[in-house]
Amino acid sequence: MTSVDSSARVRTVTVLAGGISHERDVSLRSGRRVADSLTSYGMEVELRDPDAALLAHLVESRPDVVWPALHGASGEDGALRGVLEALDIPFVGSHSTSARLAWDKPTAKALVARAGVRTPRSVALSHDAFRELGAVSVLRAIAEEHPVPLVVKPARGGSAQGVTVVDNVAGLPRAMVDAYTYCDDVLVEQKIVGTEVAVGVIDTGDGPIALPAVEIVPRSGFYGFEARYNAGETRFFTPARLSESVAAAAAEAAVTAHRALGLRHLSRVDLIVDAAGTAWFLEVNVLPGLTETSLVPLALEAAGYDLGWLYAALAQKAVDDHQA
Repeated sequence: MTSVDSSARVRTVTVLAGGISHERDVSLRSGRRVADSLTSYGMEVELRDPDAALLAHLVESRPDVVWPALHGASGEDGALRGVLEALDIPFVGSHSTSARLAWDKPTAKALVARAGVRTPRSVALSHDAFRELGAVSVLRAIAEEHPVPLVVKPARGGSAQGVTVVDNVAGLPRAMVDAYTYCDDVLVEQKIVGTEVAVGVIDTGDGPIALPAVEIVPRSGFYGFEARYNAGETRFFTPARLSESVAAAAAEAAVTAHRALGLRHLSRVDLIVDAAGTAWFLEVNVLPGLTETSLVPLALEAAGYDLGWLYAALAQKAVDDHQA
């Protein structure tokens, strides 16, 4: 693994958290946790909410590395990363091009499927197409070709905002309206029944490796926004209650997805494992939540990692990659 005690050791880190997305509060919590962990490891950390003065500040202060903890479009769609690349500032996480591919769920599904990982049948619809083709006709066609249960979700976005599980065709119109509230493109996906797991993938220098899968069992039956960020709403089992062979298959699927999208440093792959033990790819997060109730920290703890050391190692890897 990458040593954070090398001669080029990272000392100054700017953590970006907050932003203006629907996930601002989650971002602030993630950013504080990252900043506290890096500080505990002896690094000099600035926690900053992005604003119009940010870029000039980064150019002037020139931190050794930037850690974007901005959930939602502001931190995950590749735009911020592209600006940091233009400024020649090292940062933790995937390059802008890879982030764009992962941010768009239909695109990510297609690329991961091409790499050999199963993913549920789905159809993506823009708001314009939905209106031009006639909402009634479109919904009828979807219901005929994609029988319930279905999952309707914004094609871009995180934290399960705008996501609805549709168990009855009568609920499909409302689900589409809710999803379009968050994004102009919607993904309607076959619901795979099985065990919901999240597999973190990290790379501190020796290539991407999968963390122990985290099994997700929400009290409501649906891992929505409230279940994600309110303590006690969801039970987690780490490692997931899977057989050794099935857990290995899920880990392989996660690393394959990470590689297929060209991701780096840190990601979280969301999967459903069906009764036959097949891991189905749902989506990938290039900036997974790092709050006290988030999944990647649970997996890191189960794997025996010290968060301060691990986050420092990822910061060092970002600098090493930048200098390569």
